[in-house]
Amino acid sequence: MSALRYVYAICRPFEAALSAELAGVAGVPPKLLRHGGLIAVVGSVPEREFGAEPLRRRLEDVEWLEATARAHQGVIDALTAVTSPLPLRLATVLRDDSGVRVLMEERREDFLRTLDRLDGRVEWDVKVYTENTEAAGASVSSEAVGAFGGTLERAEEFTRRLHGTLSRCAEETRLRTPRNPAPSEEPDAEVLDAAYLVPRAESEEFVERVNGSARDEPGVRVELTGPWAAYSFTGSTGLTGFKGFTGLTGFARNTRNPWNAT
Repeated sequence: MSALRYVYAICRPFEAALSAELAGVAGVPPKLLRHGGLIAVVGSVPEREFGAEPLRRRLEDVEWLEATARAHQGVIDALTAVTSPLPLRLATVLRDDSGVRVLMEERREDFLRTLDRLDGRVEWDVKVYTENTEAAGASVSSEAVGAFGGTLERAEEFTRRLHGTLSRCAEETRLRTPRNPAPSEEPDAEVLDAAYLVPRAESEEFVERVNGSARDEPGVRVELTGPWAAYSFTGSTGLTGFKGFTGLTGFARNTRNPWNAT
């Protein structure tokens, strides 16, 4: 059975050893491939599952996709604990070690610039939801809709203040379109989906600011997750996998339990 190379991340050399018990995608422990002053963190995966055509079919298997995403994220989390990796997206697969070296050579300057920018930094993700239990239910009265409208306005104002505060604590930010833009009949609408690039040494202060802001505002729920590898801040350097797989690393992160800031 032929094997392909699954590439998790690109890193600068680091001294700490990864756990010998760390199992990656397909149950294979990751290894470090060194080239040109960089390290690619790679694993072996079977071509019968990760070749281009089989992989497209596998992506329709939710259980397989979730297991693969969790294994991928486990390796990225282990790397984030010991260094500042440049994570590649889920299912970045090349033919062999030579193909990985070619990638590292061709993208070396891009990788080095991005690694310099991410060094010593982690990503924190913050989501804000309205929380109006009185308006929830199978049927929504006009009074409840009106109450929710007020809740939504307060939540949006709170979100502007919170994002301003957190942006001052972060070196970079990314705003994403909320998954369920708030209709008037929705009592639990997402009004903020943002990522913040924060120096690792300042993460405790960042978390305290999120938690402190959430305690002061009724009618909203703040969801904080992290620290993550800086997925949202890799730019084009993170997009070296097969076409159409953008966003699957977000799926991997979303399988984790969030820190609820309430």
